[in-house]
Amino acid sequence: MVNQLKYEERAEKHSSPVAQRLFKLMEEKQSNLCASIDVRTTNEFMALVDKLGPYICLVKTHVDIIDDFSYEGTIKPLLKLAKKHNFMIFEDRKFADIGNTVKYQYTGGVYKISQWADITNAHGVTGEGVVRGLKEGAFETTNEPRGLLMLAELSSTGSLAQGEYTEKTVDIAKSDKEFVIGFIAQRDMDGQNEGFDWIIMTPGVGLDDKGDKLGQQYRTVDEVISTGTDIIIVGRGLFGKGRDPEVEGKRYQKAGWNAYLKKTNQL
Repeated sequence: MVNQLKYEERAEKHSSPVAQRLFKLMEEKQSNLCASIDVRTTNEFMALVDKLGPYICLVKTHVDIIDDFSYEGTIKPLLKLAKKHNFMIFEDRKFADIGNTVKYQYTGGVYKISQWADITNAHGVTGEGVVRGLKEGAFETTNEPRGLLMLAELSSTGSLAQGEYTEKTVDIAKSDKEFVIGFIAQRDMDGQNEGFDWIIMTPGVGLDDKGDKLGQQYRTVDEVISTGTDIIIVGRGLFGKGRDPEVEGKRYQKAGWNAYLKKTNQL
């Protein structure tokens, strides 16, 4: 059953401080748009974040593709922009190893993800240990609340994340009600009758394109919101060739918010 409660109502009831903050931010900014900014240099990354910041609730990063990455030069300016524009940060790391390994991948190395990313994500392929390892890492390295999304479904052609895999990933998510806040998925993942309020974030959302030559498939904003998506993840649709990030940011923000208002009978 698709959740039709307002974001502010869900914030009041949710057990995760990260989810509470995110829902409140979404209501405040009237945005359920996450900008996926996959570019190769810090300067281009920061310029896009600054332009899109007013229209988004989240920025989704892949910091391991930034050629000139440094904590001082990339992360500290990103945190300043997050404060300036009032958005949260989601590092799309897709952890997929045993608990002990992901703990150190999350907390250490050059990226130190647990120190700055409000949210990260993980595959269910290695079992519940991935949740325990990441939660332990967050607890040991920061006083800030952190949240985890499980990858239940993907938007690419031929994805193996379906059927039994998806079902078992949902079961893994149920092992922790506070740290695991939801899923990367294409639809609602149920759980409400068991007391879970999963946040669903969906990639592969487009107002114009239908797909690309590398297997990405796009669905419309109205389609994904109506089937249970809470946050739309948009990348090239915001800043691809010939597109103005500020124009597209406003456009996707409006489309996503109107779809949410329809779903919750506010429009």
